[in-house]
Amino acid sequence: MTELYWDPFDKDIDADPHPVWSRLRDEAPVYRNDKFDFYALSRYADVDGAHLDPATFSSAHGTVLEIMSPEPMDVGQMIFMDPPVHTTMRVLVSRAFTPRRVGGMEGAIRAIAAELLDPLVGSGGFDYVQDFAALLPSMVISELIGVDPEDREEIRLTIDESLHIDDDKGMINDISFAAQIKMHTYLSEQIEARRKKPRDDMMTALTEAEIKTPDGGTRRLSTSEAADFTNLLISAGTETVARLLGWTGALLAEHPAARAELVGDPSLIRNALEETLRYEAPSPVQGRFTKSDVELHGTTIPAGSKVLLLTGSAGRDERKYADADRYDIHRVVDSHVSFGHGIHFCLGAGLARMESRVAVEETLLRFPNWDVDQANAVRVHTSTVRGYAKLPITF
Repeated sequence: MTELYWDPFDKDIDADPHPVWSRLRDEAPVYRNDKFDFYALSRYADVDGAHLDPATFSSAHGTVLEIMSPEPMDVGQMIFMDPPVHTTMRVLVSRAFTPRRVGGMEGAIRAIAAELLDPLVGSGGFDYVQDFAALLPSMVISELIGVDPEDREEIRLTIDESLHIDDDKGMINDISFAAQIKMHTYLSEQIEARRKKPRDDMMTALTEAEIKTPDGGTRRLSTSEAADFTNLLISAGTETVARLLGWTGALLAEHPAARAELVGDPSLIRNALEETLRYEAPSPVQGRFTKSDVELHGTTIPAGSKVLLLTGSAGRDERKYADADRYDIHRVVDSHVSFGHGIHFCLGAGLARMESRVAVEETLLRFPNWDVDQANAVRVHTSTVRGYAKLPITF
């Protein structure tokens, strides 16, 4: 048997990491990689347990391996915060992400999906990601946060550039940085405009919400803080939903009987999406930094260590899911960690679920059958995101 090796940068492994992850779960549930100086947890119980113990497994040092640092980061992003600051900020941002505001988006999401898909009917085929799955979430999030209609196309293109992947540098590259700066500038200007003239949108909600200060008083977010949070919601919501829909398109082509069931009974789509999230997590790796020694499975992870939580592996853990390598839209998925768990559970999970459900409903309504041109499909490879950049389908 070959030597057991895994890292998040290896494109050959990333093409199909599940055999390696299976070996990690069985042979090295606390895996050590000396080359890149990290530990990895691959079993569901360990990944879930780390999510639920932020005092030990800190997010404040970064959650993406290539940017993790020995000292806590101060970049204004909630995903890089620990309590109590994180708790305060999450309460505030959740007020802008109310069920009323999110739930009221379903009609708009359906209209956007129809606008994108209707011109493709009868075309014989299209790129399911580039022509639909990557466009829908950026258009939806623009609507939700309150981007003016005349700005939305430019913002969509800026979002695309902010998510640019460099072959050598991954997500950390000049094109992405320039787009993020442009986005932050635009959002700052928009938030200042909301202070002067409020609207019924998320940017206005972020300017009006108050948070408690250590001295017992209250304050509102600065313009820069509000812009940071809005930018995070845009980036995370766009990338994750695009990958989830890409995986769904590919998996339903591989399982035509399951797809036919969804066509016949769209109420099954909700559960099919949870199974997709379990089976192929769009964000399969999250980083943490240990604040104290941790002993697991007879191995001690020292304080001050980088630890990667393998969400993608946890979803295939046979200790949690029977016949875990089988894609089953009827599986009872009582829980999974693809949206995280605990204090960093994805704030946009409700929107992502609704958006994806509507997207699949509208897709199946128009295209009950398709095949994937795998020879021309293109994968996204980063240290934290996995899925399709291009998914050509024919019908």
